[in-house]
Amino acid sequence: MQNRIEPPVLLSRLLLFVFAGTVVALFVLAMTIEKMFPLDRPEIFFLTSRAEQNALIQIAEMPPTDANTDIYLRAFITEYLRARNDVVANTAYMRQKWGSDGLVAMWSSGAVYKEFKKTDLYNAIMNDIPDFEFECPMTVQSAGSFRKFKENEYTVSVSYYCKYSDGQTDKKNYTIRIGLDVNKNPTVPWQEKLDNPLGIKVSQYVIESNNGDPLDTGYRS
Repeated sequence: MQNRIEPPVLLSRLLLFVFAGTVVALFVLAMTIEKMFPLDRPEIFFLTSRAEQNALIQIAEMPPTDANTDIYLRAFITEYLRARNDVVANTAYMRQKWGSDGLVAMWSSGAVYKEFKKTDLYNAIMNDIPDFEFECPMTVQSAGSFRKFKENEYTVSVSYYCKYSDGQTDKKNYTIRIGLDVNKNPTVPWQEKLDNPLGIKVSQYVIESNNGDPLDTGYRS
């Protein structure tokens, strides 16, 4: 009878064991989360694919070398030009993309976005619903279309035209100079981390070809 463990004692020991296990599990979980969050620096990856019947997709980490940074900035500029200038026949989508919470605003400095809002197509789409459908794609002419003007500043050769239900405008060529504000240690809002992980802003947008902004002249015959 001396070696018998009374039920209350057995229960208390069992609860103590469960409690100790829970504390250990919470400690491990806390350490794991501490390692993961908050993210103290962005990690950039390139996603490449081959157009074959069985698509091959590769994800490779991008070491922060000068050459890789240059590749990333050129890719960013290409996406910015398309976000800013491409027009599709979907007013709701265009208003979301061009609005104050959209990609163009996210990727632009305040001054550049203010000038963008003065263009003809911006005002036509944001203030009125067009009574006809049209699309205007912007195309970077070739890989050699980029010329590095100076640090974080590039000139790009592009073409632009608009398609309507009964035809299209003549294709026009433009040369655009883009300056980037690149911060090596950016503070990026959480909601922008996916679309702008490095916090890059277009701080300069100049049409150098003297034929006006594509959003003012590209849709005209």
